[in-house]
Amino acid sequence: MRRLILLAATLIVSCNAASAQSSQPYAGLEQRPIKALSHQQVDDLRTGRGMGLALAAELNGYPGPSHVLEFGDRLDLTADQRIQVQRLFDAMKQEAVPLGNKLVEQETELDRLFSARVVTPESLKATLVAISETQALLRESHLKYHLSTTALLDQSQMQRYAELRGYQRPDSSEGHKHHH
Repeated sequence: MRRLILLAATLIVSCNAASAQSSQPYAGLEQRPIKALSHQQVDDLRTGRGMGLALAAELNGYPGPSHVLEFGDRLDLTADQRIQVQRLFDAMKQEAVPLGNKLVEQETELDRLFSARVVTPESLKATLVAISETQALLRESHLKYHLSTTALLDQSQMQRYAELRGYQRPDSSEGHKHHH
């Protein structure tokens, strides 16, 4: 009986600890300079990294310029393809970096509205509209360069890319894809 009571007490304590943890999922995040963005996200935005914004393209067989350059040798890119993909990559960065910086500034402003306790329904809506517009432009920027990069590759390079990225097994042929 004593053991049973001890077990029950232990369970109650551990359940309370678990529920305290789950009711505080954001504890510590209040220290972040921009509450809605991690340090890594801010860094990714400022340097023009994709951050999964182009997954609709990437996972449907439209390679992006950075990974194509990364796999250049294994894709047997021609000298001309390398030059063109590098140009696309540079253009994408040139477009994405300012948009990323703008988004960081807009998120900073949203954070300021709340931290200064000056947010109104109107300022909230206006700030969110601006943020969503920048997010859309940033996403479009990444996606359209996947389109342009894909246009430069031949079918065997596309196949090899999918294998290198782990989307397709080398032995699976295009005609025998099984969709579940």
